[in-house]
Amino acid sequence: MAKHTVVAMPGDGIGQLVLPEAVRVLCQVGFDAEYVHGDIGWEFWITEGNPLPERTVDLLREHQLGLFGAITSKPKKEAAMELRPELRGKGHEYFSPIVGMRQIFNLDVCVRPCRSFPGNPLNFVRQTPDGGHEEPNVDAVIFRQNTEGLYCGIEWTDPPQVVRNALGMHPKYKPFADVLGEDVAISVRLFTRNACRRIVRAAFEYAKRHGYPSVTVCEKPNVLRETSGMMEDVARDVHANFPDIKLWSTNIDAQMMWLTKNPEDYSVLVAGNLFGDIISDAFAGLVGGLGFACSGNIGDDVAVFEPTHGSAPKYAELDPPIVNPIAMILSGAMLLEHVGESEKAERVRTAVARVVREGKVRTYDMLRLPGGPDVTRRGAATTTQLTDAILGVLA
Repeated sequence: MAKHTVVAMPGDGIGQLVLPEAVRVLCQVGFDAEYVHGDIGWEFWITEGNPLPERTVDLLREHQLGLFGAITSKPKKEAAMELRPELRGKGHEYFSPIVGMRQIFNLDVCVRPCRSFPGNPLNFVRQTPDGGHEEPNVDAVIFRQNTEGLYCGIEWTDPPQVVRNALGMHPKYKPFADVLGEDVAISVRLFTRNACRRIVRAAFEYAKRHGYPSVTVCEKPNVLRETSGMMEDVARDVHANFPDIKLWSTNIDAQMMWLTKNPEDYSVLVAGNLFGDIISDAFAGLVGGLGFACSGNIGDDVAVFEPTHGSAPKYAELDPPIVNPIAMILSGAMLLEHVGESEKAERVRTAVARVVREGKVRTYDMLRLPGGPDVTRRGAATTTQLTDAILGVLA
């Protein structure tokens, strides 16, 4: 009997291409696991009115470990139109299944490492004062609060009168009081002190465990005084238990500028849901883009690991497949580390680093080619060929 059971959820589009590649790598490195399929994604929204079927929730509840590919999400009206006719008008509302998993299992700690691999032609490069160029080493790990903030799902268009009455108690609502209900849309940015404490403590513990010198809170407390202010207050309290680690604070807008000036100065960053989403994608752009961006969604009991790229449906039907599987493979390495297989995780990362450094096998994105069916004729490796190269190093 396998030591672990992993719920494998390919999802939509290229998720169905890259997840099997990660499983190949996990098998090659000797991870003792059984993989059970979990239904998730757009197909199940269309046919069942639920992109996260309860049977998949039950599998995650039982096995507590998931590997997830990608999903397709569409705006509310478009999603409703794609439902099967017999399901329309019956109260079904599309909700992102990955957000659903985060909320059902309180996967409130999202970890997104953004590390540059030497030799990657997509790495961030800047000009030096003498006219030369340098490539700073980027090693940032973003801790994103995963269940609250603007993604908590508390929203209305044409809000109920009781909601408008409550908002009317705040003096800042006065300019909106006479706007017609159908012309008002509201999204709630909700932080709780306990969730702030959990994400900040997780960031400091990670920094201590891996030898990072600083934790940076990346919020906007000068404008979002209550929510961002709470995150900063909690960070100061938690910092008292980690005196050897520096605590920095940056505003999200300024951070977006500084990360393209001096990204090597930042190590562990922590932010609320929306700002964490933004800053992690921004750092990912410095280390090769979403083809290199892995992540973990971690709760007390359940953990799900995924690349942060989308389903990219325009590439999903290409034969042979051309997409970069490294983000998915690195997500598998995060899964290994989570279950205590740190040596195997490091072997995977080292193998990826060697293939990238040698530069003999590169997918179209690493060759800076526009994606399309002709890229293999122009020297790009297929998805499978890149994984094969990694497997060759691991052999």
